[in-house]
Amino acid sequence: MNMIFVNFKTYQQGTGEAALDLVKILEEVAIQKQIKIIPVVQAADVREVVLNTKLEVWVQNIDPEDFGAHTGSILAEAVREDGAVGTFLNHSEHKFAAFEYLEAANRRAKEIGLKTLIFAGDLEELKRVIELAPDFVSYEPPELVGSKTTSVSESKPEIIAEAVEISRGQSIPLIVGAGIKTSEDIRKGLELGAVGFAVASSIVASNDPKSEIQALTEGFE
Repeated sequence: MNMIFVNFKTYQQGTGEAALDLVKILEEVAIQKQIKIIPVVQAADVREVVLNTKLEVWVQNIDPEDFGAHTGSILAEAVREDGAVGTFLNHSEHKFAAFEYLEAANRRAKEIGLKTLIFAGDLEELKRVIELAPDFVSYEPPELVGSKTTSVSESKPEIIAEAVEISRGQSIPLIVGAGIKTSEDIRKGLELGAVGFAVASSIVASNDPKSEIQALTEGFE
């Protein structure tokens, strides 16, 4: 199934009560358009969002730590108990300091039943993270994250095609992110073989998120 992950990041429009308002909009459009839309929220908002939506809710990150003296860490068990279904890992805005930490976080998520989407900023990193067997991988060049002018579909279609081949070789679906903001970006990504997209500011920071997400889903038609 094609899907859109909407990363709420720490935007004011995606935090606390505002997160609840936004997820209601996403659910309405998901039902209307019959597209799988996954809100990816801050750990502090998981429980409230889960209680207020029928959508599958993910968290933006977990840490590799187990129970114990790890002040400030986000435990896989905690977000799973709150109702999260999956987690992002290794996003360009929250990279792990070492590969073994990413490996441990992915393992911790899997141990307690969280799906994982691991981000990679280039093809070499993609080849490495795909060996961890996440549920999804994402190619997202860091320089285009948050871009308001250029999307990865426009500027690096040949790299997306290569990323698709790499992910297909391991039977792991590829999610494309970075600057995705129009239905044409969606169409191009699908043509190249992506199965889903990760978006953020184009929806969350928009003055009219409902119109923006509706317009974006037209790329699946």
